[in-house]
Parts: sequence; structure tokens; C-alpha cells
Amino acid sequence: MEYTGERIIPKIMNPKNGMLIEHIARYEFARQFCQGRVLDIACGSGYGTEILLRQNPRIHELVGIDISSEAIDYAQKHYSFIETTYCVDDALNPNLYKKYGTFDTIVSFETIEHFEGDELFIRNLYNLLKPNGTLIISTPFGRGKDQSCASPFHVYQYKEEEFMDILKPFNDLVMYHQIDTRIEIPKPDQKYYLMVAVCKKP
Repeated sequence: MEYTGERIIPKIMNPKNGMLIEHIARYEFARQFCQGRVLDIACGSGYGTEILLRQNPRIHELVGIDISSEAIDYAQKHYSFIETTYCVDDALNPNLYKKYGTFDTIVSFETIEHFEGDELFIRNLYNLLKPNGTLIISTPFGRGKDQSCASPFHVYQYKEEEFMDILKPFNDLVMYHQIDTRIEIPKPDQKYYLMVAVCKKP
């Protein structure tokens, strides 16, 4: 699978690559919240499944979905475990919950900023999550949905208040910020570049 600069492929990237290290840190952070039946939506090359499953007996099934058949083929080849299933599908498909059922935990990293239909994506996540299930979702800080962004891969990038607003259907929202490998409750006067929200379905 070709490295485009957007998709993370640890096996062909320099282990010291900053973007790789930061992505791995997000999955390691998410692992503490994962249990039961877990969905990694827009799972890419599948490297995150290995991190989520590592020393985590609370996960009994992990489903990875990505729109790229190439990415899913790669994930099946390199990151298949007894607990994993990989499927080619569109994160904006409104029938996802009918096809895959519901999940105790959903992980969605750097996905929502790729969609014009962000409200549909959030509705899909809500429908896919069991009551009291946990969503861990991240996106980079940006200038706002009404502004163009520098990344050719992103439709737009959110201000924090916009990101929190679109997550209003969920309860118990806790917002973390990331700088390098640190993911923490934001500190005053610290500059961060990415938001990680943890919340629950009522």
C-alpha cells in the first residue's frame, strides 16, 4: 500500500516519524476506554487494532471499517487476530448499524474533518453505539467550518466549540487536547494542535 502522507502505515514508515508517534499515542490513550465489542471506523491500515487489543482482555471483538479496499486488504494481511474483522464500507452509509449491529466502544480518529456530511457521520456513530457506550473521537484544531483549511485531505477543520457542539447528542463529554504524545485535560497557556473527545451515548 502506497504511503500518501495522510494514511498511517507503520511497517513502511520511519519509527521516529512524528505523525506516526502521535497517532500511536492516540490509540494507546483510547485503549483504556475500550471494552466489549469495539468499532474502529476509518481504521486505515489496521495498525490501531493491534494497539487496542494489546494486553486488553476486556475486548472480545474488534471490527475495523474503511472505505478503501486496499487498506482493508492490507489490514487483513498484517493485523488479523482472532478478535478482528475488517470490512470495506462507507462511514457515511446510514445503514451501517443495520449491517454491523451496535458496539460498546467506538474509536474514530481524524475522520470527521474529511466529510461534508459531518452531521450524518455523527448520527451514524450514535446509532452504532449501545446505550451507555463510549465514543472516542479526535480531530485537529482549525479555523472553523466556514474557513478553508491548508490540508488538501480535509474539507474543513473545527474550532473547539464547533466540535463540542456537533457532539451534543452524547453525554458526559470530556475534552482532551494533544501535543506530541501528551493527551491531557488542557492546561492554560499550552498550545495544542488536536482535540480528543470522550463521551457516552445516553
